[in-house]
Amino acid sequence: MADPVKPKIEKSDAEWREQLTPEQYHILREHGTERAFTGPYWNSSEKGLYRCAACDEPLFYSDTKFDAGCGWPSYFEPVKPGAVTEHRDASYGMVRTEIRCANCGGHLGHVFPDGPKPTGLRYCINGHSMVFEPEA
Repeated sequence: MADPVKPKIEKSDAEWREQLTPEQYHILREHGTERAFTGPYWNSSEKGLYRCAACDEPLFYSDTKFDAGCGWPSYFEPVKPGAVTEHRDASYGMVRTEIRCANCGGHLGHVFPDGPKPTGLRYCINGHSMVFEPEA
């Protein structure tokens, strides 16, 4: 796992609360999770780019999205190396790999080693942590 990296964008708690919706704030800043099959994009198949809802940084292309059947949008790789950072998450009595936006440090979700080829990874992402930019 990557060592913790200081995000490039830093704002006060008040600034984040003003900018983000309550759902976005809970997920991105408080490391929350939306319920499966309730957030945006879990069943979307539109072509385009998924960006961080906090800082607009590109995160995932739609052509890396796949239906994992888990109720959250899932991707087999980020838009580029270094777009997300990995962190050890030992919450809820298990050890997982948390994924955060490398630009602002916002919590996105987790990555698991049960995805499709070519990477074998499943980036399981909270829909409220992203905004979607349709393909032109």
